Amino acid sequence: MGAVIRGIGVYYPEEILTNADLEKRVDTTDEWITTRTGIKQRHILPKDSPLKSSDFGTFAARAAMAKAGVTAEEIDGIICANISPDKQFPATAFFIQAKLGAKNAFAFDVTAACAGFVFGANMAHLLIDAGQAKHVLVIGAEIISRVLDWNDRNTCILFGDAAGAVVFSPGPKDRGVILSQLKSDGTQADALYLDCLSGGTATAGKGMAMDGKQVFKAAVTEITEIVKSTVGKAGLTLRDLDLLVMHQANVRILNAVAEKLELPPEKMIINVERFGNTSSASIPLALHDADAQGKLKPGKLVALAGVGGGMSWGCNLIRW
Repeated sequence: MGAVIRGIGVYYPEEILTNADLEKRVDTTDEWITTRTGIKQRHILPKDSPLKSSDFGTFAARAAMAKAGVTAEEIDGIICANISPDKQFPATAFFIQAKLGAKNAFAFDVTAACAGFVFGANMAHLLIDAGQAKHVLVIGAEIISRVLDWNDRNTCILFGDAAGAVVFSPGPKDRGVILSQLKSDGTQADALYLDCLSGGTATAGKGMAMDGKQVFKAAVTEITEIVKSTVGKAGLTLRDLDLLVMHQANVRILNAVAEKLELPPEKMIINVERFGNTSSASIPLALHDADAQGKLKPGKLVALAGVGGGMSWGCNLIRW
């Protein structure tokens, strides 16, 4: 059977950190950030807040479940993608399960960085198609501000805090996830990584590290190729694609992929200027915006695509 998306929910803190605010913290400018990334602001959790990534994930999950009309007891599985977990272990998904009261659900985390949601969506599809689960929550939940080195202008300007959740449920075979492809290349592991082994917080000499040029090149090349390949393997063409929902890392990456795939602006969702890079939460955040804009109508062909540290990348092709 098909695995269709029944509900989408999001959560992000109220506090906004603008590029002008960052000018006061590090050696950068609004013009420099905007020109190179397209980011104008990002939502950041206050330092003194007691909230954790599992709280973000729980808030987003509740919103998605309400939209889907599914109760906590009906949830069979919880898959949480994140790079800013509550603890090294157990999985953040366990804490979300407890907070939701989803006593009948199995739970586990996915560590594929910014591609995590795509990996989780594939797992949800396979579980539902195999009859092992009926309703599966796939969540991206991040409080990246707590694991950043705020003295590193190459990384601290990029990221924001947010969560997004989706409820996958059984549907007609010709609807929902049609096909997914996942790829990884461990030889590029040093291109983008987070080294936080002391309680999940950045310490001197640790935190996010990134080779921007290598990540940019890999993102544009691999996302372009995997979207083409996934659409082709489904017996379709890029002209059949109604919407591409990509990981929101950088507007230059988004525009470069759109140009290579010859997709017009109306077939892209771009909200990186408002949220920055929210890692595993960015695709459900973008999906939520697409839904609000009326772009997720029945029968539409939608591709989800993400690339993240590892390097890992993937694409889910969905018939709405």
